[in-house]
This record gives sequence, structure tokens and C-alpha cells, in this order.
Amino acid sequence: MSRRYDGRTTTFSPEGRLFQVEYAIEAINNAGSAVGILAKTGIIIAAEKKVVSKLLAPTKNSGKTLRLDDHLICAVAGLTADADILINYARLSAQRYELTYQQKQPCEQLVQSICTYKQAYTQFGGQRPFGVSFLYAGWDRHHGLQLYHSDPSGNYGGWKATAIGANNRAAKSLLKNEYKEGCSIEEALLLAIKVMGKTMDISVPSVDKVELTVLSQDESGKITQRRLSKEETEKLVKDAELTNAQADDM
Repeated sequence: MSRRYDGRTTTFSPEGRLFQVEYAIEAINNAGSAVGILAKTGIIIAAEKKVVSKLLAPTKNSGKTLRLDDHLICAVAGLTADADILINYARLSAQRYELTYQQKQPCEQLVQSICTYKQAYTQFGGQRPFGVSFLYAGWDRHHGLQLYHSDPSGNYGGWKATAIGANNRAAKSLLKNEYKEGCSIEEALLLAIKVMGKTMDISVPSVDKVELTVLSQDESGKITQRRLSKEETEKLVKDAELTNAQADDM
């Protein structure tokens, strides 16, 4: 029966479902994984890097974690072209707010504006939902460090730790069991490595397949965004392997 109601985003099924929106959400479950973990002094974003070809030249936008403003970054799972449109919209929104009010836009307000834009594409015929989910990591003076997730329907929510993309249910289950509130950045990084391995069905991911980014506040109060180098990631992977080996011996 669903085939009679899945041609348009504006047509509800008898059960009250919008199949085009559900298909867009399902497409995210086949995309590269991303994990967000809220630590005591920062937020960790880990994202799966899918190497398309060794011949492909890297660009400044080829990373899975992107900067929206000085105080806010995001990780992407889904269609890159759709993500580019929403990221440009978010950057413009943040700059307009700062130009108008001479201060950074609150994180949740910016996330909400992106989700309102996405939700509009589920209301009109001749359009399709954006096939992309985001993890947002940011800081503002109102609520401090914040982690949000949004999906193609325009729905969003705040999290302490969550995952999007392939095998996200297994990742969330592991996070639920092993996440400790108030953990250090180092502990969160090791957990992120472990969870990324879970999404890839291996014990520990290889260095070339994972991208780690840390958003934190330094002693002066300035928000910093730093993508870990290959050497730093390699050390974390080795530490995670050692931790797994010790756990197996017990």
C-alpha cells in the first residue's frame, strides 16, 4: 500500500506517515558514520572517511567535519551536495546574526534555523527532503558546550553522546553502556575510536579511515577547533588496541 503514498512529500499515508521523509532518513543509515561525545572540557567529533580513489586530489572541503562559525562545527552523514547547500545557509545565517547583534549566534538558535529550512522542503510538492543528517558541536555563553543531532525531517535534539550513519544503533548501544558523564577529552577520544570500530565491524579502525576533531575552550575562554593529525590519531588507535587487549586478558 505504501507505493500509493510515497510519490510526494505532501501526501500522508493512512497511518500518518510521510514515506519520502522516511526514505531520506533511511538513506542516512547507509552513509559514513559519525560520532559525537560531550566531555567535561570539550566535544569530540569522530567521522568515517571513505576513500573513493587514491587518485582523487584532496580539497579544503574534503573533510567530514566542517566549520560553521568560530564557535560551532558539524559532521555530515549523507549526500555531500545537499550538505553543501545547508552548510552555506548556516554560515550565512551566523554571519548575518553577528553583523546585526555584534555577537555570536547561540548554538541552538542556529541549529533551529537550519532545521526550519530543512523542514520546509517536506511541505511542498515538486521538492524532496535534504538527504543529510548533521552532528553539531558548539559553545555559547548561554549554555556552554552543546551537542546536537538533526535529521532530514527537520527534527533536532540535544545529546551527551550519539551517532549517525551506518550501524548507528550499535554505536548508540555501546555509547549508552560506556559513556561517562564528565569524562576527560582523552577518555572521550578513546571511546570515540572504540565506537567507530563498532560501526565498521572491526575492533579498532585504521588511521586512514577515521577523522577526529576536538572543539574545546582554552584558559583564556577562546573556543578552539582542532583536527587531530595523522600521528595523533595513530597514537590513539594504538592506545585503543592496547586497552582492548587488556580487556580481553581479564
